[in-house]
Amino acid sequence: MTDERTAVCALNRIFGYHPVLGRELIEACGGAVPVFEGPRPEVPGHPELAEEIGPEALEWAQKELERVQAGGFRFLTYQDEAYPEPLRECSDPPLGLYLNGSTSAAEIFGLRPLIGVVGTRDISSYGQEWCRKLVEAMAAAPVQPVIVSGMAFGTDGIAHQTALEAGIPTVGVMPTGIDKVYPLRHEGLAMSIVRTPGCGLVTDYPMGSAPLALNFLRRNRIIAGLVSAVIVVESKTKGGALMTAKYANGYSRDVYAVPGRLDDVRSAGCNSLIGNGMAQIVTSAEELVGQLGLGKPVRGRGGSWGSGGTLREALALRFGAESPMIPVVLAIKENRGITVEQLSALLGRPFPEVLGAVMQLEAQDVVSTDLLRRCSLTPAWS
Repeated sequence: MTDERTAVCALNRIFGYHPVLGRELIEACGGAVPVFEGPRPEVPGHPELAEEIGPEALEWAQKELERVQAGGFRFLTYQDEAYPEPLRECSDPPLGLYLNGSTSAAEIFGLRPLIGVVGTRDISSYGQEWCRKLVEAMAAAPVQPVIVSGMAFGTDGIAHQTALEAGIPTVGVMPTGIDKVYPLRHEGLAMSIVRTPGCGLVTDYPMGSAPLALNFLRRNRIIAGLVSAVIVVESKTKGGALMTAKYANGYSRDVYAVPGRLDDVRSAGCNSLIGNGMAQIVTSAEELVGQLGLGKPVRGRGGSWGSGGTLREALALRFGAESPMIPVVLAIKENRGITVEQLSALLGRPFPEVLGAVMQLEAQDVVSTDLLRRCSLTPAWS
């Protein structure tokens, strides 16, 4: 005999792109099981979906739930108590969610605020720095949230990794089946999330689903629905981050955007959100944390979040008060993305000397450089 969970699982696959129609059908029939009993129901405007409602769909769902259990995953229906309440309250929640994690769904979704952090894959050093700063500030707040993002390269990966390093939970929303990871290079990150208490991976796609282009819209919709606020760190004028912000506005979520240079295409989307009144401007990490209702974070080593002291004082403790390293670090802090050549001119010191200092600072994880020798401070010192 078919149970409600199996029937919802079948309908979740059929109505994945039309969850409102699926829910209306369930309510009209008095439950998911009755949808499959008696004559095949009509689905106005989508006869192709009505054709999929039948015993074959239930047989698939039974095998699907067996695969879910065998893989150590979980399947939640929108009727379950542990289903994320913010998502359930949306106008178009997925009928079902697949979950992979070492913690119960109730603990992952029900104990802390959920905050979305999204942005471009092609993130700049400026965006990387602010992504880390904002997540670290939230980690240092009296009320620590769950950081929600989409497991992509760039902003998403930095947000997830920074949350793990800062000791707060993170949830990755995937555009694939729960048994796959996209991109493949994030398999290690995915495993870290799954094994860390309070963290998890979620998707509404059946197992085995590949990362098709159309899938990312559903992924972005879930991110926006899960959270109380979305922070767009860096975005071009088109992309998934802007779609997530659009969904968030539609769900009456707060949206924040980090402003950037007018001539930087990677900040054009954020600047547009702010200019059009679709997002509030982020002016500082501390102010944002307060606006999110998380309390006031405490500054720490090197000006980062933790336990007291200024950047100059921290550098003096590390290298000595008269160290020539200090002016180099301070110059990089004030001129994010400055090249070694520009540093040499700014400080009036020989290029080989400045290059040697930067290499030493990089070896000690104080400074990072890219292929063009553009310098920025590492998260612990920014």
